[in-house]
Amino acid sequence: MDRYRKPRLRMVETQIRARGIRDERVLMAMEAIPRHLFVDEGLIEQAYSDSPLPIGEHQTISQPYIVALMTEALELKGRERVLEIGTGSGYQTAILASLADRVFSVERIASLATGARRILDKLNFYNVAIRVGDGSYGWSDEAPFDAIITTAASPDVPPYLLDQLVPGGRMVVPAGGRDVQTLYKLTRSKENPGEIIKEDLGGCRFVSLIGESGWKK
Repeated sequence: MDRYRKPRLRMVETQIRARGIRDERVLMAMEAIPRHLFVDEGLIEQAYSDSPLPIGEHQTISQPYIVALMTEALELKGRERVLEIGTGSGYQTAILASLADRVFSVERIASLATGARRILDKLNFYNVAIRVGDGSYGWSDEAPFDAIITTAASPDVPPYLLDQLVPGGRMVVPAGGRDVQTLYKLTRSKENPGEIIKEDLGGCRFVSLIGESGWKK
C-alpha cells in the first residue's frame, strides 16, 4: 500500500495541472514516481510540498512545478536520448527516464551520484547512465542529444552543451546571476541548424553550476 499516493496525486492536481502543465505523459510520470524516495528521511513528510528541499552537499531537489515545467518544455515523445546536467538526488532523472529512451546524467558530487544510482536501480530505471564530472562540458562521447536539461544555473548558456544538441533538439537551462535567473528554452532549428530559437520561460532560482562554463567555486 502506497501511503503517499494521495499526496502525490494532490501535488499533481494542485501544484502542476492547476498551473498550466498540459502534457499528459509528464503528469502521469509525476503521479507515478515516488518523490519521497528522493528526499532525506527527515523530510519525507514534506516530499510533496510546493517547494524545493535540501538533499545535502548544499544542493536541492527542485520544486515539483519547476520539474514539470522543464520536462514539458523538452517535448519528449519516448524515443529521445536526453542529457541531464546535475543528477542531484535523481528525481528529475527518474522523470526523464520514464519519458525517454535513454538518459545520460552528469553529477559533480560523487556521493549524490551514488545515492541517485541506488534509488534509480531500486525503481528499475536501467536506461540511465550516470557519470561524475564537470557537467558544463556535457557528455561528448555520447553526443548528440535530442534534449538537454540543466538543473543548475550558469552565467550564460554553456556553449559545450549547445554544441551537443541535434537539429530540432530542445534544451532547457536556467541562466543569469547567482541568486536569480531566467529559465530558457532553446531549440536548434531543423531547417537551419545554425539558428537557435530562444524562449523565456520565466524567472527561477537554482543552485549554481560549478565548472568550466559555469561558476567557479
